[in-house]
Amino acid sequence: MPSRLTSRSAERSSPSAAPAASASSLTSDFSSRLVAWQRKHGRHDLPWQNTRDAYRIWLSEIMLQQTQVSTVIPYYAKFLARFPDVAALAAAPVDDVMALWAGLGYYTRARNLHRCAQVVVQQYGGAFPASVDELAELPGIGRSTAAAIASFAFGARATILDGNVKRVLARVFGVEGFPGEKKVENAMWTLAESLLPSNASDDEVSAYTQGLMDLGATLCVRGKPDCLRCPFAADCVANVTGRQRELPTARPKKAVPTRRTWMLVLRDGNAVMLEKRPPSGIWGGLWSLPEAADEAALATRAREFGGGAGVSSLAPLAPLTHVFTHFKLDIEPRLAELERGVGALAALGDADTAWVALSDLDSFGVPAPVRKLLDGLQGSLI
Repeated sequence: MPSRLTSRSAERSSPSAAPAASASSLTSDFSSRLVAWQRKHGRHDLPWQNTRDAYRIWLSEIMLQQTQVSTVIPYYAKFLARFPDVAALAAAPVDDVMALWAGLGYYTRARNLHRCAQVVVQQYGGAFPASVDELAELPGIGRSTAAAIASFAFGARATILDGNVKRVLARVFGVEGFPGEKKVENAMWTLAESLLPSNASDDEVSAYTQGLMDLGATLCVRGKPDCLRCPFAADCVANVTGRQRELPTARPKKAVPTRRTWMLVLRDGNAVMLEKRPPSGIWGGLWSLPEAADEAALATRAREFGGGAGVSSLAPLAPLTHVFTHFKLDIEPRLAELERGVGALAALGDADTAWVALSDLDSFGVPAPVRKLLDGLQGSLI
């Protein structure tokens, strides 16, 4: 695991050296060693721990998908304060959910969160199902998330395989190949299932599941794993052979495409025009600045919003770039102003546009880079 290897691994003769223990012996006691480590060194004070409340566990698991714990904690608290149970979340307008989620990213999760709450209320009477199969059928819940919920909420003996767990298994057991490839992922599922503790209590099952997460999040991290403190350091293939940087195998490199868009910061007094994005695609369902494919088209849109009159020339603002998982987005913002009172008429009858005071942005779900742009301009726009 870390850049500093144990003295034993430092004495390896070659990168292909065999691990200290056979895979079969490590497999047989992996779960007991992990549970013992988790109980002594794992995380025990996260706000969603020490509960069997399936709603709270589900909420945390969805938020934690591809998002760090430190980022999730304040959002988790805000959601519980606003939506204390699944019925409250199901009854809320989806725009309220999106607004509260704004800044957490991967916004499909928020839409699925709302849909899932409604299904649980309508089809299950407000109680989450206990089986992994039924949980996995709910919106936004995949196989691994379903297993985590079932384990923590119901003590089910179920296998998880998120990004942290894949990294742990790839390093400890020397699993070759990119984990995102179906063949490699299937092999990891088989391995993960073979490691589950047998004849374990509900608490032991939960400790094992939490231990996998904790090991990947605190020691067996992506950049500088802390092998000296790892309970499997002496047996870990990556540590013993010095392949911490090679395992898990990286995603095959592909050129990241760049897209370009022009955004309109249209001012009317102390308000700006926001436009609701389509439910699918990037930032689906959020409120953002009006866009166009080029500056001329953006100027046309500005005039349309102003009823054809009273629109200033577009003034360039500092460009910005936002990086998504599969592409980069270059944003060219342009500032324009309306004559006093014109803008109030421009959005009438259109539910997908709104004039929003900069002081009221918290009430709208606005993508993080757009919010950053508007926050940076707030002093000059008011």
